[in-house]
Amino acid sequence: MSVVIETTLGDLTVDLFTDERPIACLNFIKLCQLKYYNFNLFHTVQQNFIAQTGDPSGDGDGGSSVWGVVEGSQKRFFEAEYLPKIHHSSAGLLSLVSAGKNLVGSQFFFTLGENLTSLDGTHCVIGEVVEGHELLRKLNDAIVDDNFRPYQDIRITHTVVLEDPFPNPRGFQVPSRSPSPSVERLKNGRIAADEDIDDTDGKTMEEMQEMLAEREAKARATILEIVGDLPDADMAPPENVLFVCKLNPVTTDDDLEIIFSRFGVVKGCEVIRDRKTGDSLQYAFVEFEDQKSCEAAYFKMDNVLIDDRRIHVDFSQSVSKVTWRGKGRGVTGSDGKLDFNNLRESNGKSQASKARTDRRKDGNDRSNNERSRMSSAERRKARELRHQEQKDHDSRVRGNNSHRSRSRDRSSRHQEQKDRDSRTRGNNSHRSRSRDRSSRHQEQKDRDSRVRGNNFNRSRSRDRNDRHQEQRDRARGSTSQRSRSRDCNNRHQERINRRRSISREHSDRRNASPNRGNHYSAERRLQEDRRNRSRDRDHRPALRNQENLHRQVEDKSKSYKEDRSESSTKDRKRLALEKESKTKKKSKRDTSSSSDSSNSSDDSESSSSDSSDDSSSSDERSKHKKSKKSKHKKSKSKNKHKSKKKHRK
Repeated sequence: MSVVIETTLGDLTVDLFTDERPIACLNFIKLCQLKYYNFNLFHTVQQNFIAQTGDPSGDGDGGSSVWGVVEGSQKRFFEAEYLPKIHHSSAGLLSLVSAGKNLVGSQFFFTLGENLTSLDGTHCVIGEVVEGHELLRKLNDAIVDDNFRPYQDIRITHTVVLEDPFPNPRGFQVPSRSPSPSVERLKNGRIAADEDIDDTDGKTMEEMQEMLAEREAKARATILEIVGDLPDADMAPPENVLFVCKLNPVTTDDDLEIIFSRFGVVKGCEVIRDRKTGDSLQYAFVEFEDQKSCEAAYFKMDNVLIDDRRIHVDFSQSVSKVTWRGKGRGVTGSDGKLDFNNLRESNGKSQASKARTDRRKDGNDRSNNERSRMSSAERRKARELRHQEQKDHDSRVRGNNSHRSRSRDRSSRHQEQKDRDSRTRGNNSHRSRSRDRSSRHQEQKDRDSRVRGNNFNRSRSRDRNDRHQEQRDRARGSTSQRSRSRDCNNRHQERINRRRSISREHSDRRNASPNRGNHYSAERRLQEDRRNRSRDRDHRPALRNQENLHRQVEDKSKSYKEDRSESSTKDRKRLALEKESKTKKKSKRDTSSSSDSSNSSDDSESSSSDSSDDSSSSDERSKHKKSKKSKHKKSKSKNKHKSKKKHRK
C-alpha cells in the first residue's frame, strides 16, 4: 500500500508495511484520509539523523491517533506492534514516534542516516520511501538553529492515499475536500516557504560584489557542466596538483619528477603527448602527496629554466581524473579514494548525533554502505536488480523442484515397471516349468552320452600314453647302450695309444744307446716282436666284440624306428575308422528302429575289420622279428669266419 506526501520541497512516495504492522498502518492511512497532516510543520530536522513532523500545533508535543480524533482524547495513543523487529538500518524509513511503552499517536519521522541503532526497539517502523530521495537530501541540508528547528518553514501541503485495504473505524467520516490552513497550524512558522529572501539586506558593497562574482563563477561552472567539461558545477579541482607549461619538447616525465621531488613526495608526473605521434605538447601535470608540497613548488618553480626553457607553474584547474559522486557524497580521485560529503557537522546536542559525528571523524562512517551514496534513479535500478535476482532465485528453486518431481516420477515409473515385470515373471514361470522339465530331461540325455564318449576317449588316450612311454623307455635304453659302447671304445683306444707310445720310447732308447749291439742281439729282437704280436692278438677279439655290439645297437634302433612308423600308420588308420563309425552312429540314431539294426551290423563289421587289422599287424611284427634274428646270425657267422682267417695268417 502506498501514500504520496506532498511538501513545500517536493513529493515523497511511501510504501507501507501493512503485513508486518497492520494496526499502525491503519492509523497512518486513516489520518492521511482525514487530511490530518495537511500544513504540518517539520519542527525537528537533525542532520544525518531524522526529520520529524505530524504535530498539527508545530510544537512537537501534540498529535492524536485516529481513534482519539474519532472517539475522544482518552484514546490519543494506542499500542503499536513491535514484532517482527524492523531496524532503522537505512535512510528513508518512515517510523511512528513512541511516547513510551510502545504507545504511538500521529507524529512520525523520516530517517536521514543509516544504522540508527539507538532508535531500534523504541519507535515503530511502518514504511519506506521509494521515490523522492532528493527531498530527503534537501531536508538534510536545511539550515536549522540550535534546537534543530529550520529557519525557513518546511510543511506538508497534501497527502494522497493510493490504496486503502482497511475498513473505516466506527464514526469515521472522510472530508469532502482538503481543509484550509488554520491560524493554529500557521502560528509557529518563521519564514514562509514561499517568501522571497533578499540576500543583500545588511551587506556592504564589497560583500555584494564578492557575492556577484561567486554567482558568475557558478554560472560559468554550470555552462561547463552542460557542455560536459565538468561532471558538476559545484566541483572544485584538486589542490595538490600543479600545472606546468612552456616545456622543452625533450623534457620527459622522469626529468620533471626528479626536479619537483625536492619539495615533497611526487605521486605522479605526466607530460601530455599527442595520441597519434607521441610528441610532447609542452605541458604537464605534477601531483604531490600533500598540499603543502604543492604550494612550495608553486612559489619556487615559476619562471625556472629547465632544458633551456623558462617554465610557467600554476595550480591545476583540471578535473578530468576526478569522478563526482553526487552532491553531499564526495568525489573519487585518481587514486580511487573517496573525499566524503560536504554536509555540515552537527552541534552534538543529542547523544546520537555526537556518536555519529565521532564515527564520521574516525572512519568517515565506516559502516556506511553504497545505498546512502545512491541517487533515486540508482536506488530504483538497485531495487529492480534485487527483484530480478529474487525472481531468478525463485525460478531456480522451481526448476530444482521440477527436477526433483521428475526424478520422483521417474523412480515411481521404474518401480511400477519392476512390479509389472515381477508379475509377468510369475505368470511365465508356470508356463516355463513344463519346458524346463523337458529341457532338463534332454540335458540329462546329452550329459550321459557325453560321459560315455569321454570315458571311451579317456581309455584310448591312456593306451596311447602307455605306448608313448614304452617307446621313450626303449629310446633311452638304446641311447644308454650307445654311450656305454662309446665309452668302452674310447678306453680301449686310450690303452692302445699308451702302449704304442711306450713301445716307441723303448725303440728310441735302443737306437740312441752306443752299446746297442752288445745288449740286444737279433734273437732277442725277434722274441720281443713275437711278444708284441701275441699281445695284439689277445686284444683283437675284444675290439671285434665291441664293434659287434655297436652294430647290434644300431640294428635295434633301426628296427625300433620301423616299428614305430608302422604302429603310427596303424593308429592313424584305426582312428579314421573310429571317426567314421562315430559319424555313422550319430546320423543313424535319429532314424527309425530299422536303421538301428543296420547300425549294429555296421558296428560288428567295423569291429571285425579292426580285429583283422590287429591280426595283420601282429603277423607283420613276427615276420620282422624273424628277419632280424636271421640277419643277426649271418653277421655272427661272418665275424667268426673273419677271425679264423686272421688266426691262420
